[in-house]
Amino acid sequence: MKKITALLLIIFMLALGSPIAISADEVDRELDEEIIYSILVDRYNNGLAENDKQVRREDSHAYQGGDLQGIIDKLDTYEELGYTTIVLSPLMENSPDGYHGYWIEDFYAVDDQFGSIEDVKRLVEEAHNREIKVVMEFVTNYVAASHPLVEDTDKQNWVKDEQTPNTTWGDNVVLLNQDNPDVEEMLIEAASYWLQETGLDGLKLHAADQASPTFLANFTKAITSMGENVYLLGDVLDKNIKTTDLPQETGIQKWEDPSLKDAIVKTFMEPGNAVVDIYEQQEGREVGLVYVDDQSTERFTQLFSENGRNALTTWSLVLTYMYMTPGTPTLFQGSELPMYGSSEEEVQQMVQFNSGDPDLKEFHNRISSLKKQFPVFSHGDFELAGTSGAMSIFKRSLDDQTAYIAINNGEETAAVTLTDVDPTMQLRGYLHDDTVRAGENGEFKIGLSRESAEVYIVQQDTGYNWFFIGFVIAVFIVFITGIVILSKKQKKKAHKNP
Repeated sequence: MKKITALLLIIFMLALGSPIAISADEVDRELDEEIIYSILVDRYNNGLAENDKQVRREDSHAYQGGDLQGIIDKLDTYEELGYTTIVLSPLMENSPDGYHGYWIEDFYAVDDQFGSIEDVKRLVEEAHNREIKVVMEFVTNYVAASHPLVEDTDKQNWVKDEQTPNTTWGDNVVLLNQDNPDVEEMLIEAASYWLQETGLDGLKLHAADQASPTFLANFTKAITSMGENVYLLGDVLDKNIKTTDLPQETGIQKWEDPSLKDAIVKTFMEPGNAVVDIYEQQEGREVGLVYVDDQSTERFTQLFSENGRNALTTWSLVLTYMYMTPGTPTLFQGSELPMYGSSEEEVQQMVQFNSGDPDLKEFHNRISSLKKQFPVFSHGDFELAGTSGAMSIFKRSLDDQTAYIAINNGEETAAVTLTDVDPTMQLRGYLHDDTVRAGENGEFKIGLSRESAEVYIVQQDTGYNWFFIGFVIAVFIVFITGIVILSKKQKKKAHKNP
């Protein structure tokens, strides 16, 4: 019976035209195809209480208990939500209270608060079994002030006597002299060890915008020589930096993009803002990692909720833009629930897994399935197709596949007319099962209710889906017949047992 039910469900989904998720390793995935979930390990999930030697939950600047086992326990969730890559905060052994991973004392040891090197290997293996890649944040600019090399008289030229970052963790680090060949060699060897020993799929270089461009070029060249599929991502410490100001020709494949982040947040913080403003920010340039918050910024949910916006509605708009337009979407832990927070203490609190909106989680799954099913959303050309007030439609095209992404961020129903679509075709909507056909003049008028979005694929106009209609009628008849038969049986039973 279960097999029949499953078969009927598959037929129903195909008839409806709903996307069916494709296993990520059925194709040779590229970075533009990834959906990244970023994890601050200590503040994620406590899987093993026996690791909690330094945990002081009353102190927000101390370890809170998250570990590698806690991440392993949640891997099935990532699969359900459609995340294809997880990025972990640094795992190296840190000085006391270095929960963030930036106070490194030993580049070759796993911090015992998180587990062991075997736990890292197991996490990578379990993730790969689910077609999920694992990347680790790697610190190249600093070591802890207590690192052995700081007091080593033979290595005084390994560090620089310069001001450290003005952050909550910057007062306990020493800057490395990346122009020193010995330092460069040390960092390359450490990175190589982690990739080779654990099977990690790549590294995200912490504060790469603060690093020496020459060092970055040498470092990335050495790491990419280990394998063409290694990911190298760039974290940005200066959130005011423009993408064009980032060091070029470094070998880093994707940088965080603070200016694009600001444009997305500003647009969707409140209704009525024009979506086209984001397009103008990214038009004509390579788009990197697309995000709306991280561990050092206010939660995006906090920002828009202060303007009275609904979480499901707003995240649906934002995820549609992030997933369907160029760039690699990157979500910070807890966004899927979603979590709130303004201060660093609130933003970095342990993930509240007992909360959450099932409808929002379902939307994560739906929009990620679309990105996986249609390559046009990862590799297609991108252009503005039309705009009207707060509503915009974007066009993506790849080979013989064309898609339109319609987003209305306004407080009223709006419409945009498309004139470049073949009148013999139809626009098949995948978020709300909407179909748009050409009017008498051959134009396609797309209307959206307030604060809503739809994603269309251009398809041959086949008229009404009689197969689907017939299927629904058949299911209805079977359902009614079953009720009638059951009712008769109950009446007979009642008659026999008055």
